Amino acid sequence: MSILLVRETIDKRRAHALAAAGELVPLVRGVYAHSGEDIEQAVLDHAVRIARYLYPTAYLSSASAQLLAPTPDGRLFVSGRRNQRTRLRTLEIIQNEAPPHPSTASAVVGDDLGELRIDVSSPRQRFLEAFRLRSEHASAITEPMRAEMAARLIEEYGSPHMASDAVWALARENGWYREGEGAERYLIARRSAAKGPVNKAALDLLVAWHGDPLGRIIHDGFEWRWKPVRRSGPPLVRQGATGKLPAFIESLLPEGWLAQVLHQRDEREALRRGKRYMSNIAVVESQAELNALPRDKLDTELVAFIDDGRFTGRYLGPSRGEIQETFEHNLAQLFARAETPRLSGVQIKAPMNLGSDGELLPAIDLPFTHVLKPAGTAGFEMLPVVEWLCLELGRAAGFQVPAAALIDMPDGMSPALVVERFDVRRGPTDRRFLALEDFCSVLDLPASAKYDGTIERMARGLRPLSTDPAADIETLFRRAFFAWLIADGDMHLKNLALLKIAESGSKRFDTVRFAPLYDAVTTRVFPGLGGDRMALKLNGKDDRLTRQDFLTLARTIELPVARAEEATGSIAAALRKAVPTLALPSFLERADAAQTAAERVKAIVRDRAEAFQ
Repeated sequence: MSILLVRETIDKRRAHALAAAGELVPLVRGVYAHSGEDIEQAVLDHAVRIARYLYPTAYLSSASAQLLAPTPDGRLFVSGRRNQRTRLRTLEIIQNEAPPHPSTASAVVGDDLGELRIDVSSPRQRFLEAFRLRSEHASAITEPMRAEMAARLIEEYGSPHMASDAVWALARENGWYREGEGAERYLIARRSAAKGPVNKAALDLLVAWHGDPLGRIIHDGFEWRWKPVRRSGPPLVRQGATGKLPAFIESLLPEGWLAQVLHQRDEREALRRGKRYMSNIAVVESQAELNALPRDKLDTELVAFIDDGRFTGRYLGPSRGEIQETFEHNLAQLFARAETPRLSGVQIKAPMNLGSDGELLPAIDLPFTHVLKPAGTAGFEMLPVVEWLCLELGRAAGFQVPAAALIDMPDGMSPALVVERFDVRRGPTDRRFLALEDFCSVLDLPASAKYDGTIERMARGLRPLSTDPAADIETLFRRAFFAWLIADGDMHLKNLALLKIAESGSKRFDTVRFAPLYDAVTTRVFPGLGGDRMALKLNGKDDRLTRQDFLTLARTIELPVARAEEATGSIAAALRKAVPTLALPSFLERADAAQTAAERVKAIVRDRAEAFQ
């Protein structure tokens, strides 16, 4: 199992020919892998060789200089002429600007292609790197590694004071005075008998995935630090920008309505008050607290309780009741308990559990298996109905779509939508590890930037991560075209995601593929959104899109034009065929508002699909 490097192990023409034939998979410029092999593992196994190939003048630094390998979470640290990052599947190469007078030494690293010599930070320099301020290179060096470095220097120079003098000489040469001070304190007086004052606003929380600890997320009152634990499973959480909450963790936090309900002032408040999240993530203070939480797994499928699009089980969730409180207030009471799973997104949602008897209950102390989407207010009462219609159109267009049904709600409320989760284990024998990573996290962007991307930028972030990049690039293209045909003005970076799956015991993700369709809505039928545009631009446009715009997009994201033409033709034809026969569940036949919304959706889709005949 190995990688191929142009000009080193294969010539350029042969590499292009084999890639065109499907025998090789291009990873990044000049780097290829055999299509039938475990590409993620091959990239990690040859990480140092790939880094030397891409950055021939750089040297290993920080934790990677100590390990001579990537960190357990898949990061390889190098120093060179400038700051930059490169992601290849599960590997992220992070280059930091080197000091003006680096101190390096030569090391030998072996892989399937043999041994190679590479420069690394010297023991003195890597110890100084551990004390750099606001540096991801510094945060990657764990306390055991720092202690090991200190012991190594003391052994070499004979005493803590002499080791400190040697480190200070290098610090002064590079102007690293703060780093020198930190290194000196650590070497000479790091074990203080007196216990210093404690900042009670600080957080130190355990992050677990399917009950398996991933690491700790720490906030010292000033900034965030992510400290992964050594584990054999695939890396899921990446630190990202120094001092910031990792994008994957931020993507799980509540937004909009729920954030207001919970009175969350910031990320710290959100993580302090919640425990369970999507993607089978738990954030708790202790292992005992983690052990007490239910594990999310699907034992009962929603399809067993659907008839003509209607939920036939028993809804036992929040209702208006007899007291004078709004449904939204009653729903908010669910989230008063930390055990209630948190959901991201602006739309009102509630975590639910579907039992074998068809009872749909709030998932407080139960596995979180389904999402309830109640009706909105102020003209958005038919939002669940419109989403159900769009999901049905998505099925007709050939997309993977989770099971969904409309619920005839109590107390005269408008219908709600219940959707089955596709990112949870199915049954007691399923031991897979599943995670849903939205494109804000994929592109390392905060949730506030979910409307700032483009389809082209998504393709650049998708290609090196997907285990079937050609198929997923086409899926991205199809999803963008479908969003245009149904006038979905809210297909932003958080409503598109990758579904990552690792088998039990696997060291990497066995599949990383585009997630099934979710949160698809014709936004133009709602008040004030009659002129709604696409949330993400393509070919520089977000409205009045034509066939030529989509063909230009295909060329930009390297999707064969023939495949693009086939996709636009088949999706448009499927929707033209589906619209005349698409009908609401029979219990809504006399609901004028629902029928009106359905006719407006169908008219928009019909007109746009006919324009692509």
